[in-house]
Parts: sequence; C-alpha cells; structure tokens
Amino acid sequence: MDDATQVTQVTEPCCQHGEGPVWDTRTDRLLWVDMLAGDVLALEPGTGEVARQHVDSVAAVVRPRSGNGYLVAVERGFVLTDAELRPVRRLPDLWTDPDLRMNEGGCDPAGRFYCGSMAYDSRPGAGALYRLDADLTPRRILADVTISNGLGWSPDGTLAYYVDTPTQRVDVFDYDVAEGALTGRRPFVRIEPDDGAPDGLTVDAEGGVWVALWGGAEVRRYAPDGRLDVRIPVPAGQVTACTFGGPELRDLYITTSRLGLDDPEPAAGALFRAAPGFAGLPVVPFRA
Repeated sequence: MDDATQVTQVTEPCCQHGEGPVWDTRTDRLLWVDMLAGDVLALEPGTGEVARQHVDSVAAVVRPRSGNGYLVAVERGFVLTDAELRPVRRLPDLWTDPDLRMNEGGCDPAGRFYCGSMAYDSRPGAGALYRLDADLTPRRILADVTISNGLGWSPDGTLAYYVDTPTQRVDVFDYDVAEGALTGRRPFVRIEPDDGAPDGLTVDAEGGVWVALWGGAEVRRYAPDGRLDVRIPVPAGQVTACTFGGPELRDLYITTSRLGLDDPEPAAGALFRAAPGFAGLPVVPFRA
C-alpha cells in the first residue's frame, strides 16, 4: 500500500465549507463550492487566483452544461447559469421544508445529473437522492437517506459508487446507462469510525475509488476489488471531496472544511493538490 504521496496547499483557507471540486476541461480550471456561503469558486489557470461567484443561499454542486454555462444544485433544487456562473434560470423547488438542503452529486455517463439531500441537523432518513434529466424533469431515485454524499461511476459506466455518510460505507450499485437505473445495492468498502467518515468520492481511469474522509485527515484509494492501496494524508481533519484535474487529469485536487471547528486548524478550508500517479476520468457535462 502506498502512503507516501505528499499534498501541496494550493490556496489560503478560502472556504468555510469547501466541497464538490470538478475540473472544467473547456476552461482548464478547477471549480468548487463554498457550500453554505452559496458561492462557486474557480481556480484561474496560470495565475492561481481564486474567483468567487455568489449563486444562492446554498451552492452544493456545480457541473458544466453540454451547451454553455453550468448547472448548480442549490438549497432546494437547481439553477442554470451562464458561462460566468451568473444565474439565468431557477428550476422549481423540489420541497418546501426549510430544514432540508442539497448536499452532493454528479453526472452519470449519459449526462443525467444526480444530487442528494440531507437535513441541516442530519436527522436520520430525512434526505433523498434525485435525478435531473435532460428535459429538466426531476425524479426521486432513493428515499430514507441521511447524508447523501459522494457519487461516481466506473469507467465503463456499469457500476455506481455511493456514500450515505452515517452508514460508514461506500456502497456500489449495478447501473443501466440506457435507463438510468440503480439496482443491486451492496457494500463496496466499510470505513472504521475511528478512521473518519466517508464523504465525497471520485473514480479514476483504472476504476479505483478515491474517498475523502471527514474527520480522518486523508484521502484513500480503493482498488476495484475493494482493497485499500493508497492513503494520502491531508493537513486538515475535515476532508470533504476530491477530483482529478490538470494536465492529462493526473492531479488530485482535495477540498476541506472549517465548519463547526471551535479552533480550526491553520489549513482547514484550503484547497490541496497531490500527484498520486493515477489519471482521472473527464467530467461528464449535464446534457441540457
């Protein structure tokens, strides 16, 4: 097992709750969110400067759209933006309960957008997983979710990996790309509570699953057979998510959070980068 990969701090602690990094191949820049500030951040190529655009009260996930602009999951639904991340259309809210918010998601190999919800107080079973299709019709796919979190697909699109954080598991589904159907849910890996809680995830080009550990101060890679084979220590305890980007998608970008810390670590809320020797998969844009 490789645990020698070092991380580089890319930014100052610019987020209260950094989440959801994604590499936009159209602009060669990294996007991520300061979730509860409602902002989308962009790491500008060449300069390393961080641009910030306010979108809504919550900005949970951002993904490029296939035509132009972006899709952002906000507190109770979705917003379409232009290329500068300025909101241009807000879709109807999915619920009215002020105690719930969106949390994490991503696009399947066909460009459908999945995003899950949770209660602000993390009460059990209050969340769900939703799918937004190209015609902008939302559908609830899973119910009885507590903290809907990381979601990613295998390189061939036949498997979907999913985290409901309090289960302490990464689960795997069989996936029908043509129908957008999740079936056969089963555990892929279990995380010991003393090691942290599974948060965001990404899948590399070889089918390895990279999992951020909230409270665990690291990112782990699990091989397709579930074997732990890489550990990357991060100098911030609340590691939230990761994604591949940069030249040939060989840089692993890692987001962190300062949320709820009475005495935050100096680097909490910063963006980090590692070069673990694997390449990622290009982001699939939302096809609408």
